[in-house]
Amino acid sequence: MATHWTLGCDAADPQRLAAFWSDALGYVREDGFDDPDNASIVDPLDVGPAIGFLRVPEPKTAKNRMHVDIRVAGKGPWNLAERERLIRAKVPTLVAAGATVVREEHYDDALGHVVMLDPEGNEFCVG
Repeated sequence: MATHWTLGCDAADPQRLAAFWSDALGYVREDGFDDPDNASIVDPLDVGPAIGFLRVPEPKTAKNRMHVDIRVAGKGPWNLAERERLIRAKVPTLVAAGATVVREEHYDDALGHVVMLDPEGNEFCVG
């Protein structure tokens, strides 16, 4: 049996980052974490891990050593045209929520993933 776990994240504004990631992942706010210094979001189906956000005083200064990949196309094998359509549909919704596009990565003339930054500059990919 797998162990339940939480991804812990440092944040300048935990509530803002929780709002972004809950929208991005289809998560919901976890009750009891509405303090300005911490926030938590959970998978409403209780399948994925919780994600906690804790206010820290120092700013982000380097590339993430770990990051979230949003897999809009699910697991392969993929219809590459449909996979690209799903990626291109998700990216504008993330930009509207505060993300920034960094670059697209292509493999064998197909869109592999889009590298993005969340509202606090944390890297993530949409693929």
